[in-house]
Amino acid sequence: MDFGVGYFPTHDGMRPGEVARMVEERGQDALFIPDHTHIPAAVATRSGGALQRKYVHIYDQFVALAAAASATATLRIGSGVTLVVERDPIVTAKEVASVDHLSGGRFEFGVGAGWNREEMRNHGTDPRTRMALMRERVEAMKQIWTRHEASYQGRFVSFDRIWSYPKPAQRPHPPILVGGGGPTVLDRVLAYGDAWLPHYTGEEVFDRIEELRARADRPIEIQFLDTPVDPTLFERMAAAGVRRANHWLPSGPRGTVERALEQWEAAIRQFNGE
Repeated sequence: MDFGVGYFPTHDGMRPGEVARMVEERGQDALFIPDHTHIPAAVATRSGGALQRKYVHIYDQFVALAAAASATATLRIGSGVTLVVERDPIVTAKEVASVDHLSGGRFEFGVGAGWNREEMRNHGTDPRTRMALMRERVEAMKQIWTRHEASYQGRFVSFDRIWSYPKPAQRPHPPILVGGGGPTVLDRVLAYGDAWLPHYTGEEVFDRIEELRARADRPIEIQFLDTPVDPTLFERMAAAGVRRANHWLPSGPRGTVERALEQWEAAIRQFNGE
């Protein structure tokens, strides 16, 4: 099992290229960067507490991913996740292909619909149809990545005969990691995903992994986007065939990030018996 990290790169914290270089040098396998174009001022607070400021101060996802890719040579660079329901599919297909091409095929495309309904609405997305919209946008992007002359006709996405280059370095395209943990997420993974990318929410997630594999007619990879610092849990994940466990690092200056990374690494060493 491999290990990686996630990081909200804010303009007043450690920069994405610096974080990427540090985690690559220290032996991590991947860096995931999340996506928020904005936060509506009137958004409701979650879990009874104020929304963390990192959501408001984060860099643009694909600019940060490009910076991370350019600062490293072997590190896998992932979107954790791209809010596909808030992004034009033709533009997003170009961004994904560009990052993958420039990185030499190191990009992993995590996708999701997100939780902030006010944010979706500001992009013209009806939350009630967001899952169907996400599927069509992913399907349309696959056409763009794999065909010289692409077209797509759906309820929400429609375009005729377009050319778009570069194509991704990975063939047929970067792996699509479907995020989320709702009741229908496994349907989405099976419909258009190469992997499932849930947060760790408790033991019930392992039952869902078994269900996913029982239903799948092809290999489906499992990664965890948010994993607690717990070597015992790593053992459980490894036994379940999890491909990679990722852990969110705090946003902030180098010292803050590095201390959290050291705690994560200490747990990995314990798991490896070092």
